[in-house]
Amino acid sequence: MPGLPRLPFERPDVLEISPGFGEMRGRAPITKVTTAMGDEAWLITGYEEIRQVFADDRFGRSHPTPDTAARLSNNALLGGPTGEYATERSVHKEMRRLLGPAFSARRMRRLSDRIGSLVGNLLDGLAEQGPPADLHAGLSLPLPIQVICELLGVPYEDRDRFRAMAEAMTDLTHPERSAAAQMEMNAYTYEIVKAKRDDPGEDVYSDLATASLPEDDVARIAGGLLFAGHETTVNQIDYGVLLFLRNPAQRDALLSDPSLVDGAVEEIMRVASPSEHGLVRYAHEDVEVAGVPIRAGELVMLSTPAANRDERAYPDPDMFDILRSDPQPHVGFGHGPHHCLGASLARIELRAVFGSLFTRFPTLALAVPYEELQAHTDRLAGGFPALPVTW
Repeated sequence: MPGLPRLPFERPDVLEISPGFGEMRGRAPITKVTTAMGDEAWLITGYEEIRQVFADDRFGRSHPTPDTAARLSNNALLGGPTGEYATERSVHKEMRRLLGPAFSARRMRRLSDRIGSLVGNLLDGLAEQGPPADLHAGLSLPLPIQVICELLGVPYEDRDRFRAMAEAMTDLTHPERSAAAQMEMNAYTYEIVKAKRDDPGEDVYSDLATASLPEDDVARIAGGLLFAGHETTVNQIDYGVLLFLRNPAQRDALLSDPSLVDGAVEEIMRVASPSEHGLVRYAHEDVEVAGVPIRAGELVMLSTPAANRDERAYPDPDMFDILRSDPQPHVGFGHGPHHCLGASLARIELRAVFGSLFTRFPTLALAVPYEELQAHTDRLAGGFPALPVTW
């Protein structure tokens, strides 16, 4: 639309979010923008405002006329409407009921020793290989993949196959490619779920096999669990390592006091922003947020990276500080009924990594100049193809 700021904003630094988000919030925490598709949308950059939308069931991922709905991007996974408008709420409720126990904090804690062992083995492998090394390939990528395979009940030997699907699903430039990859992922995971009906195990797909949901919804949920269960954690590990390497005083604080690891994980989740794509929501009826009227059917982009750097919620919001006292809960995992089911799992993985990485490699450093690091700009999840380090 003429006269409206257009997404995506320019991002000069891979560790900082685009200055455009702060400029927009300086005008108002809810403002109109034009998406990369040329459609009009509401951009929400404020902390309290984004929590309000997360908690309001008048917003959803579906749209009554999906073919004509405004879109955020070309991506098939998160660029526009998903799910059935008539059943979105009931499917979401059933999914949370079914999978909530599988991802409970208690069940996740039982995985803690196993995840710690996996991290130790991967760090041993890096040490044996010797520097320089690619931390992305040696730690950040294989850890979440192995963990999610064991949790869901996916064969680990299929990792190259589903990883290729996941990467294609994040394509922002070719909608046919991302759509085809999503269909392939859903079909692949649904076959595993169906097999669990005759041969169940102690895994999440066995729980999903008993769901009283349409097959298409089961397939979409299964595919989404495998994709989201590793893709985002891979990037958070990479970005967390980079945040510490760029802030050595914070690394030294963690080394001298390992009890800071919980705060470090939350600060990584708050500050690290591999992607600025945003989350899609549509108003399912006329609604007002912070005094702003939003009409039924209108597109809302939730910028959680911007909300996590709202100066009204966090002092010095752009500073990476693992010593923050009584910080507001970040919205990196969503909020309310849309709080991420896998939040406990991600926290355990990040604690295991950052509770041991710098103890094992106290002189860890980038093996290339920071300015040479190139993040993906054509993928939904962002992230790095490699993270060269030495020690």
